[in-house]
Amino acid sequence: MPAPERIPSRSLTGADPLTLLAEGELTVLGQIRGASNTALHCTVARDGQEAACVYKPVAGEQPLWDFPDGTLAGREVAAYQISEATGWDLVPPTVLRDGPYGEGMCQLWIDVLPERGEDGEDGAPVLLALVEDEEAEEGWKAVVRAGIGEGRTALLVHADDERLRRLAVLDAVINNGDRKGGHLLPASDGRIYGIDHGVTFNTDDKLRTLLWGWAGEPLTAEAAEVVERLADRLAPGAPLVTRLGELITEAEIAALRGRVARLRETGRHPAPSGQWPSIPWPPV
Repeated sequence: MPAPERIPSRSLTGADPLTLLAEGELTVLGQIRGASNTALHCTVARDGQEAACVYKPVAGEQPLWDFPDGTLAGREVAAYQISEATGWDLVPPTVLRDGPYGEGMCQLWIDVLPERGEDGEDGAPVLLALVEDEEAEEGWKAVVRAGIGEGRTALLVHADDERLRRLAVLDAVINNGDRKGGHLLPASDGRIYGIDHGVTFNTDDKLRTLLWGWAGEPLTAEAAEVVERLADRLAPGAPLVTRLGELITEAEIAALRGRVARLRETGRHPAPSGQWPSIPWPPV
């Protein structure tokens, strides 16, 4: 199938996106190229409401050595549940449902801002960059120095942006093993959404991200409050835990609690452990 054109969500005013995603009729428009697992661009319609969405059927998931087969869709929904519990709305509405190719993840499509023009016209903010400076300039955070060919190196930096910092906290909580640049979506509503959370919630440390710029720094007061709130909502028997129990294993929920507890105890962003590659590949 050809790569689909981006189309906006239509007639969604006043609709509950979760109900629409879970109960609406899915129509496949095309396959999204470049995805490691089958990802289909669709519309979902119900009672006169319609929106664009992404549908990832479990049947299209590629086996991974470190994750049980057929679990990536559930992990994407679990990431949305944690995002909602933070109150930051970092992950687009996401549900687990049946579809044309069986059970899978269905997520609201996010229309991203176009790239900023060379003439300075408005567009998406620059979130990641390679610079040949020795240190990151004000407004940027250094990630890693990398070779760029012909014996030259450049510094990978990301914006010192509170929206990205919230995503860095979310990734630490859900143990995101694949925070690439292409998984950051600057939207017209001013938010930066994170997508593609299939390789999350592992019981082992798998954190791989391009958002290491705050590694070792104290959490913001806002983030510390969110971590406290998450700890309460992850107490045994809490509604969030019941929902997560339908999506990930008890051992993974226990590991999730452990990560939140460590964030509470240290009050700092985690740093690379050195036991696992800290940067996803490819990074974009």
